[in-house]
Amino acid sequence: MARNLRGAGASAVLYLPGVLFYLNRTRSPTTPPLAVPRCSRTALSSTSSGSTARMSAAAGNCSDPVAPPAAKKVEHRMEMFGDVRIDNYYWLRDDSRSDPDVLSHLQRENAYTDSVMAGTKQLEDNLFAEIRGRIKEDDISAPTRRGPYYYYNRYLEGKEYIQHCRRLIPDSEAPPSVYDKMPTGPEAPPEQVILDENIKAQNHPFYHVAAFQVNPSNKLVAYAEDTKGDEIHTVYVINAETGATVGKPLANVTSYLEWAGDDALVYITMDEILRPDKVWLHRLGTEQSDDICLYHEKDDIFSLDLEVSESKKFLFVASESKNTTSTFYFNVSKPEDGLQVLTPRIYGEETRVSHRGNNFFIRRRSDLFYNSELLACPLDDVSNTTVLIPHRESVKITDMQLFADHLVLFERENGSQKVTVYRLPALGEPLTQLQGGRSIDFVDPVFSVDRSESQFSSNILRFTYSSMRTPPSAYDHDMDTGISVVKKIETVLGGFDESNYVIERKWATAPDGTQIPMSIVYRKNMVKLDASDPLLLYGYGSYEICIDPSFKGSRLSLLDRGFIYVIAHIRGGGEMGRPWYDNGKLLKKKNTFTDFIACAEYLIEKGYCTKEKLCINGRSAGGLLMGAVLNMRPDLFMAAVAGVPFVDVLTTMLDPTIPLTTSEWEEWGDPRTEEYYHYMKSYSPVDNVRAQNYPHILVTAGLNDPRVLYSEPAKFVAKLRDLKTDDNMLLFKCEMGAGHFSKSGRGLRSSDEVIACYLEISFSNNIGQKEGFC
Repeated sequence: MARNLRGAGASAVLYLPGVLFYLNRTRSPTTPPLAVPRCSRTALSSTSSGSTARMSAAAGNCSDPVAPPAAKKVEHRMEMFGDVRIDNYYWLRDDSRSDPDVLSHLQRENAYTDSVMAGTKQLEDNLFAEIRGRIKEDDISAPTRRGPYYYYNRYLEGKEYIQHCRRLIPDSEAPPSVYDKMPTGPEAPPEQVILDENIKAQNHPFYHVAAFQVNPSNKLVAYAEDTKGDEIHTVYVINAETGATVGKPLANVTSYLEWAGDDALVYITMDEILRPDKVWLHRLGTEQSDDICLYHEKDDIFSLDLEVSESKKFLFVASESKNTTSTFYFNVSKPEDGLQVLTPRIYGEETRVSHRGNNFFIRRRSDLFYNSELLACPLDDVSNTTVLIPHRESVKITDMQLFADHLVLFERENGSQKVTVYRLPALGEPLTQLQGGRSIDFVDPVFSVDRSESQFSSNILRFTYSSMRTPPSAYDHDMDTGISVVKKIETVLGGFDESNYVIERKWATAPDGTQIPMSIVYRKNMVKLDASDPLLLYGYGSYEICIDPSFKGSRLSLLDRGFIYVIAHIRGGGEMGRPWYDNGKLLKKKNTFTDFIACAEYLIEKGYCTKEKLCINGRSAGGLLMGAVLNMRPDLFMAAVAGVPFVDVLTTMLDPTIPLTTSEWEEWGDPRTEEYYHYMKSYSPVDNVRAQNYPHILVTAGLNDPRVLYSEPAKFVAKLRDLKTDDNMLLFKCEMGAGHFSKSGRGLRSSDEVIACYLEISFSNNIGQKEGFC
């Protein structure tokens, strides 16, 4: 758990709080312009202090908008190392989410944002229809083979949630082929709906199934549901045939959940600061209070993770910090043995493990072998390791996937992904250093590829591929012949043609000379590349997470109106190998911010845009990036969208009672030491807001967010309202029934994007009125 996006990244690239910022600026030959009602056009005038804007309707029969909220000031004094900080908005933090004054302030902020948007309901509806109109609502995912069944998700027209379904494979004993297709005609085995989330979600403002696990016999399913957005789950076990509930639910657990045979579950729970700290064994038919605690991680720097081997014979529990991992194994056939140590805790060493035959496979990273090496050891002698793939300075191993006869490595080189397939010796033969790996070829210059569930006993690798112009596509790859067959391409309605879009890789130079990669996409008949085009620059840069250049259908509403979209692969992420991460964390964190600024300056210098048409976007730890660069170079940007931003860094990292604080001292530093205190204070956005002009800013939050407390963006906005010297828009939207990942449901997520889009259009109206851009 981190201040990041669900999963590592593909869909996260455009959460879109934003940004059809200049949506009316130009029109696509296929997309009509959107008429913005005049009553959303606003004129701004300053109060006597010059720090708070007063809005009045420019024309039409619009009601007077609500004034921007001014949060009350309650002095809260904090002193450390002789340094005194005054936080006038500390009172906005209420862990119970029930304080009337806090809720009232958040509601006033939401009312103000709604007021700015007065008269734009038709615009919202048009955008919603456009974005959702690209989605094939009645659809299914690429079916996955598990035993005698094809499993898949079904999407229904007009419904917000999925159905979990399966069909029998007509001849499940036949060897699988990349050319296999699930029969769906009248003669096909009937579809069975195992779980309909639309029914489960009734009467819940938020609903998310975070784990859906089928037991080995395919008779039972365990799933973990979250009904608040706080990522605290309840686990239910149901009969896969009838849907009947089996036993009592497991309460207050994480989404880490795996079967240990047909009649037992292993799961993880959290402590009071939401740190996954205990792993449990539950036998069906028993009370949760009787469950066996397999391990308790008492060191609050470390959190627990749970995975199952591809062979399904072992479970692996990882105790991990930001730079150290130890691993235990659990033999499913010998549950009485409990957890056994596989890789001991060695500070600075990280491991990921799996199993095949008589061996464990270990991906190990250390300070010396920073891009990882691949090892194997016998099951009965785990300290006797053999190097299969040695460390390489230019190639980072990011993941591995094991099969009965093959090994697949997911790697990175020079900022791009690679997938390499190795043939393994027959079971029982000795393992030695592997040679002759074969890489899978991809067509786009920059792209994203992710592993998918595959059958361990087969020779078929399932992976998902996309690029900034190529919709997500599921492939089956025959690892013996090298043939790849597409199994499913996400349908994009509305006349989409990927040949209309250009993708590029460019490099900016950071102040220390480091070359920073960027991924760029635009519609070739809609941009001039003469500095007249609007541009959205996205960044993240934390936790070694790679923001790979993937596809997002809602992004087309930008591209088809002449926007250029750019991802800055800045340090703190993992795109260029482990040193890329190490040079963007702790006492080198400011490299993340200066890298992003260097990318913005490069795009202006090369004529992609001007600073008057440059918009920026980031969320969570990327929201920290937004806050930092806004304080450092507010003159460089026209608008910024900060989603659930981690902006009160110093105060949060000084408070071990806040979720994630203790586990992230190895990411940001521990400010209880003086060096880290002063360094962190020098960039923490809330601590560096000052009296200066800022661009237009939209900030979002989720009241139930356990990763970034809603109070952080609330305080940031309150301080900006008090100190900023401009008349530019500052809007804050707090979702009162959601967490870190906004609203749930297929359409509601799109709707959330639409809301942010038309917020940005109001920005553009103001800019157009003042500066002649619209």
